[in-house]
Amino acid sequence: MTTTEAAVTTSKRRIDYQTLEVPQPSPGHAVVRMHTVTLCGTDAHIWDDDYASELPMIQGHEASGVIAELDAADVQSGWNVGDPVVILPMFWCGECHACSIGRVNACRRMSVYGCYEDGSLVTEQLVPLDHLYRVPEGIDLGVAALVEPISIAMQACRRGQPVAGERVVVAGAGPIGLLATVYLKDIGCDVTVTDTQDARLDLAREFGADRAMKVLGAFPNDEQRSVLDELTDGDGPSLIIDATGVPASVAGGIDLVATAGRVVCVGISEAELSFSMRRLPTKEIDLLGSRNSENLFPDCLDLLWRYQRTLAKLITHRFHFHDLDAAFRTLIDPSAGVGKIAIDFPDLSEREKRSES
Repeated sequence: MTTTEAAVTTSKRRIDYQTLEVPQPSPGHAVVRMHTVTLCGTDAHIWDDDYASELPMIQGHEASGVIAELDAADVQSGWNVGDPVVILPMFWCGECHACSIGRVNACRRMSVYGCYEDGSLVTEQLVPLDHLYRVPEGIDLGVAALVEPISIAMQACRRGQPVAGERVVVAGAGPIGLLATVYLKDIGCDVTVTDTQDARLDLAREFGADRAMKVLGAFPNDEQRSVLDELTDGDGPSLIIDATGVPASVAGGIDLVATAGRVVCVGISEAELSFSMRRLPTKEIDLLGSRNSENLFPDCLDLLWRYQRTLAKLITHRFHFHDLDAAFRTLIDPSAGVGKIAIDFPDLSEREKRSES
């Protein structure tokens, strides 16, 4: 095919499908034919023109596909046309302080496909080979796009340096909290998940949580505190992963965490956080932020390969590439029970028929 189709978010809640020229492979780059893109809360903010990026933009940063074309110079590079891949969407400068100490996920000049530059809601995309990871045999490409959010959850957990046997509380049973639960259980932690919604707590149990506690007002209530005290000899959990972005949840975690414990914040919000400054020095806790991931895709592919059946349950809705308006409306509908939404792309025969009509 000589053309590719892009879904361009042109203004608030408006997506236009545009026909573009197929990108030509260049040395060190491959043309990836998209298979599946999954959507997250960031996508909803960009679609709503409520994000630190400029429209118009091609969204999509959680993507899987197949190599469709390679430059002649790269044919012997170990890559092949037809290889199934996932795309690392993050780019870093390599020069700022964060990059100089290996924390490229916090690069001050960072860019991300689909967030700050055109991304993967396009039938073909030109991608640097060093941003592609081959999908192992046995992983469904329709699920492989979850590798990117898995990397976010894994990064948050590793920031807290969990160890086997540790008592951990994961606040928030959305996608990142659930993925964090799978990772923490995999390394042998005892995990308590909290949320305000029963359906999410049920899913947390399916994802391996040792216990799921409903948040009703202030957390924990007397009964919940009694359970946590018994688990921790009254110390409180030594690690809390907050995936809510809710200030009250973070402040509550600072109160709840054990002395010399760690609180990791991966949920993002513009809201202000307030807590007593006595807490940090007197409890000597580590309050940590977490953003993106430090090149964790290989480890995430391994986790997905081992827990694919469980992790696939995170995808609760699937839409065709040409039904993005419905997909985004569902994404922001609190009554829809969304875990993750997957966007499936048309195959070549379907696209050829569409271009002829």
